[in-house]
Amino acid sequence: MIQADIASSEAAFKRSHATAASGEHVHLHRAPSIRKVLLVLADTILLNISFVIGYIMRYQLQWFREVGYDAKFSDYFPIQIMFTLAFLGMFVLDGVYSSRRFASWLDQAVPILNAAAKAMIIILAIVFVYRPLTYSRLMMMEAGLVGLLLILILRVFTTIVVNVRRRQGLSTRKVLIVGAGEAARAAMRVLVARPELGRRCVGFVDDDPLRGSTNIGRFPALGALDCLPQILQAGEISELVITLPWSEQEKIAELINLCREYGVQPRIAPNMLQLNLGRVDVDDFGGIPMLSTRQEDINPADKAVKRVMDIAFGVFALVIASPIILLCCLLISLESPGAPIFSQYRIGKNGKPFIMYKLRSMRKGADAEKAALMAQNEADGPLFKMRNDPRITRIGKFIRRTSIDELLQFWNVLKGEMSIVGPRPHLPQEVAEYSEWHHTRLSVRPGVTGLSQISGRSELTFDETVLLDIYYIENWSPSMDVKIMLRTLPYLLTAKGAY
Repeated sequence: MIQADIASSEAAFKRSHATAASGEHVHLHRAPSIRKVLLVLADTILLNISFVIGYIMRYQLQWFREVGYDAKFSDYFPIQIMFTLAFLGMFVLDGVYSSRRFASWLDQAVPILNAAAKAMIIILAIVFVYRPLTYSRLMMMEAGLVGLLLILILRVFTTIVVNVRRRQGLSTRKVLIVGAGEAARAAMRVLVARPELGRRCVGFVDDDPLRGSTNIGRFPALGALDCLPQILQAGEISELVITLPWSEQEKIAELINLCREYGVQPRIAPNMLQLNLGRVDVDDFGGIPMLSTRQEDINPADKAVKRVMDIAFGVFALVIASPIILLCCLLISLESPGAPIFSQYRIGKNGKPFIMYKLRSMRKGADAEKAALMAQNEADGPLFKMRNDPRITRIGKFIRRTSIDELLQFWNVLKGEMSIVGPRPHLPQEVAEYSEWHHTRLSVRPGVTGLSQISGRSELTFDETVLLDIYYIENWSPSMDVKIMLRTLPYLLTAKGAY
């Protein structure tokens, strides 16, 4: 049974016990070394190219200041070597080449900037002390700035390539989660929301009979903890994420030893208080460090910022979209009888119902036909979705695929019932079927767009959508809203996952 579950979730696990215990362990530690060698080689080439460019800028183009004396490029060979070694040496000392498998471009750029500044200070100081009249310090600065720019561009390019590959499921590490409680779902939220981290969960195990046999979105339940040796022996698991409570310290120790036996990297997620580092404060209590948790709700200042953004973008969107809305209203009225604007009760923040407005995409009386179509429902959980719903009109198909039918919801945004970005609002009967942990998504205003809208939309399972919604709530920031809004545009143009 376990073998069948693993085969369906991972295609096939091919590695034997001996490979898991030795070969995989070697593989995990060899890749970063290759990465470091390639980065050092690339930086060396770029630094030497930048030195040549600096010489051309100073002596041939004579930017910023005319040259009072000429110098051959060969005269700069000793300085070129020192220039390259100074940069590479500071990069090593400042940890530029340390393993940052999941680091963002900004996280990589900060140590590069610090190291480059130190390297330039050292180079200029040496040149000033030993050969102040022979070598151009301006040229050194130009070469250093060009080198820094080229290296940062290289990091941008490599980060984009790596993120694209990871989003496509390539260059990823396979993760197995131990536990299915809140800490486990927190890990799943991150895995769903951030595929660029390069981790792919193949499933989870839990000793609770119900949890150990109930899938969560794309994450299959693989049974109880007793199945772990069989799973690790049969599969290509790289990391084991342990989310057991601290009271299970003996079991955690056993799992760590099991990971050592099979060459798997153990990672322990703190289940105590279901801590999220973004909501934890460290205080001093008479010399004793104390952890305190912040409220999950957005603080008043951030609420004000979000509301200002909603009003500004809402007004702008309605003004721009007004001609499109009017044209669609006319086309809807011409194609089928009934009002072109459709209103429906949805559940908003804290479970409060409100009337949401949409352009009508179905024929009149479509709600009464829903019960007869339930057998053809293609969505899991409490939602109802059909790719070829017979109730949808011709103009309705177009406005649904382009999300034009949602434009009237900007009026709900201005009324304060919705936000530009947030979890999508559901019907009362759908909310009534929520599991207990699903209700967390109701702690904020629903949104016109959201993290799930740019992560697959209708292609996601209901549990995956909720995981993304809760991740958004826990990690909200104004910049996150802006990023989601910008990333929504390509999804609207491609109609990916919309039906």
